Amino acid sequence: MSDLLERLRGRGWRMTSQRRVVAEVLDGEHVHLTADEVHARAAGRLPEISRASVYNTLGEMVALGEVAELSAHGRAKRYDPNAHRPHQHLVCSGCGLIRDVHPTGDPLAGLPAQERYGFAVSEAEIVYRGLCPSCAGAPAGPTGPTGPAGPTSA
Repeated sequence: MSDLLERLRGRGWRMTSQRRVVAEVLDGEHVHLTADEVHARAAGRLPEISRASVYNTLGEMVALGEVAELSAHGRAKRYDPNAHRPHQHLVCSGCGLIRDVHPTGDPLAGLPAQERYGFAVSEAEIVYRGLCPSCAGAPAGPTGPTGPAGPTSA
């Protein structure tokens, strides 16, 4: 059983076949799929699953705090099942590939007290941007290294 399925079951979440297949599609490291990608993969396993069921299930998982919703500069939202493990993201500016990274040290240590403006800061969300090896070596086209869509992250 996947880690995400175990966490959801542990919370007493009612596990329908649609919810189960969405959780199975999201299972793994470095998984950052769009809702449409989740739907396409889920439909491969459960052909009758609707787009609405996928969107509703993703929304419920986000509300439970078991899946994180990521937005990356004008691209479709992506869903990260590793919401329970503290991490940051490395994002390719060319194709949109996303990887989980685990920097060492306290990210708040880099924010001087005078720059906190009296906030009681409880967490930091850091996104590292650059080009993945594929995009860094690809010739630039009119819309970027890999064109308008680029590969998906998985």
